[in-house]
Amino acid sequence: MRTYILIVFILTCCMPINAQSKIESSLSMTSELLNTDVKYSVYLPDGFTTSKQTYPVLYLLNGFTGNETDWLKIGLVKDVADELIKGQKIIPMVIIMPDGDDRLYMNKDDGTYPYEDMFMQEFMSFIEGKYRIKSEKKYRGLSGLSMGGSGSLRWALKYHNLFGACAAFSAGISTEEEIVRESPDSFDSYFGRVSPSIVGKTGTARLTETMKDYDVLHLVNTKDVDLLKSVHLYFDCGDDDFLTVGNSQLHIDLTKKGISHEFRMRDGGHTWNFWRDSLPDGLQFISNTMRD
Repeated sequence: MRTYILIVFILTCCMPINAQSKIESSLSMTSELLNTDVKYSVYLPDGFTTSKQTYPVLYLLNGFTGNETDWLKIGLVKDVADELIKGQKIIPMVIIMPDGDDRLYMNKDDGTYPYEDMFMQEFMSFIEGKYRIKSEKKYRGLSGLSMGGSGSLRWALKYHNLFGACAAFSAGISTEEEIVRESPDSFDSYFGRVSPSIVGKTGTARLTETMKDYDVLHLVNTKDVDLLKSVHLYFDCGDDDFLTVGNSQLHIDLTKKGISHEFRMRDGGHTWNFWRDSLPDGLQFISNTMRD
């Protein structure tokens, strides 16, 4: 018995000390607005299940054709967050990953699928009621890639009173010129998901009110500058990404408006290799805005 106890003690002491964070994958919330269940995954930092403290929250959005498991399975968010928290590079936070459902994080303009309203009116209150999450703007962040990148920027700037910071990776931002020139198949298959009436339109006829609502550049150039300045912004894009022009234009427009932000153009394309490299910088940026 003594030998057994000694062996267990030695093995325990020699085991690496890993953060005891927790992942819960593909949970669901029933939405009355959408009349369906909305799936989400959650990262809970080490100590969450045993402490009584409240935590900041980050809503981390997936890209087009993705779902609530992408950041877990491909983005390695648990490993990245664990390592950053262990090294005290970010503060412990709850990370919520909702399924974007390929809805561009917008309401469908025919009223049949109000995804954005669901998120703002149902999902956030559900999450902040279920988990011990701080409810102040300073402790609520947004992040995401591609479709989720543009969604996070749009929500952060549109709902400036709710979100304190945003870190967007390869955000789906296009100039009006790019929208006008986009191929019919590409345009219809993407934007048709939130605007059925726009399918088949060409040229400047595409620049509808729904497209203006989607357009982060339009938001930056029409909203009160002081309100935009109340949100901390970080975004990046690869130099080989098809979204380089739109992201560069956002940097130019924000600079002209005198809106402080961080923009990184790095080597890379529209790939998970790029986004996995983006995540640590984005998490650190958001965490720094949340520190007391």
